[in-house]
Amino acid sequence: MKRLPSPLLFQMLVFMTAGWMRRSDQLVLDYLREENRALREMLGERRLTFSDAQRRRLAVRAHALGRAALRGAASLVTPETLLRWYHTLVARKYDGSRGGRLGRRSTRAEIARLITDMAKDNPTWGYTRIRGALYNLGHEIARSTIQRILEDAGLEPAPEPTRRGSWDTFLKAHVGAVVAIDFFSVEVVTLAGIVRYLVLFAIDLESRHVAVAGITRDAHQAWVVNSMRQLFDPVDGLLRKARYLIHDRDPLFGGDFKRLLASCGVAAVRLPARSPNLNAFAERFIGSIRRECLSRVIPLGERHLRRLVTEYLEHYHLERNHQGLGRGNRLLCQLPANDEARAGAVRKRQRLGGLLNFYHRDAA
Repeated sequence: MKRLPSPLLFQMLVFMTAGWMRRSDQLVLDYLREENRALREMLGERRLTFSDAQRRRLAVRAHALGRAALRGAASLVTPETLLRWYHTLVARKYDGSRGGRLGRRSTRAEIARLITDMAKDNPTWGYTRIRGALYNLGHEIARSTIQRILEDAGLEPAPEPTRRGSWDTFLKAHVGAVVAIDFFSVEVVTLAGIVRYLVLFAIDLESRHVAVAGITRDAHQAWVVNSMRQLFDPVDGLLRKARYLIHDRDPLFGGDFKRLLASCGVAAVRLPARSPNLNAFAERFIGSIRRECLSRVIPLGERHLRRLVTEYLEHYHLERNHQGLGRGNRLLCQLPANDEARAGAVRKRQRLGGLLNFYHRDAA
């Protein structure tokens, strides 16, 4: 039997995966339609009461679907009602009769449109993340204002991550001297099937800078030691000024690893078992790269995985606002002063086909 060429086999695998995902989505939609029909039967003639925020969200999504698609959706609300809500929402937006009321000046239409564009382009961004991106452009907007604008547009941002204060004290006591190291795994589609890769990275607790030491499908202690050596580079190595290195109890951090640290004057801090919060900064980075990048892409081979990680690190260091750094919600590499940032047109820089976005202004 004649074997298919490798590129053709790989394309077939991608098409099969995409078809499976579309079928899975269709099964979810079929289930939701049937569930809505059952709810309508249970409610009978009783009338449902929706809040204003719920009406706004449903109206925006109903307008995007259209009347024909809504009729087959087994909705709890009729298509006519949904579209009437949408027309009311549009009319309210352009209603000038309320323009003379007392109170705070409304946010300019340009900024409001920018806020809604950010929320649509970046589904993982919360109010605080959007506020930081606006600050980069020279706009100081309150979180409550951003919330109101998104609610009026029928949009909901991602939930804000919770913050813990116990590690703030630890950071202040060891500022500039502590680096954390950890692994995270990524499932990659290859010609041999789905393969698990490990990514070894380190994060400086003071600056939040991250360096990837290595990516492999076959991790062992010798590989860890060899990968770590580049982090001790005297010019730009992340560990060149470190005094303590936090790591978990993974057996890959064995005797050779500890001897390497000792020879470089770094003390290894081995964490207790089942204590992920003690390596909170590394865990937070893993959550960020998964949520904002890796969980939204199917890595197709090792080269593609390396590109994803490299692009995200560029975004992380140059374009991503960090809520726990310094004054909070600022870039690692800060832009020019706020008054200079107000000049020029707003531009959007995209990475990975729009998966990662950064809003900036042209130089004056």
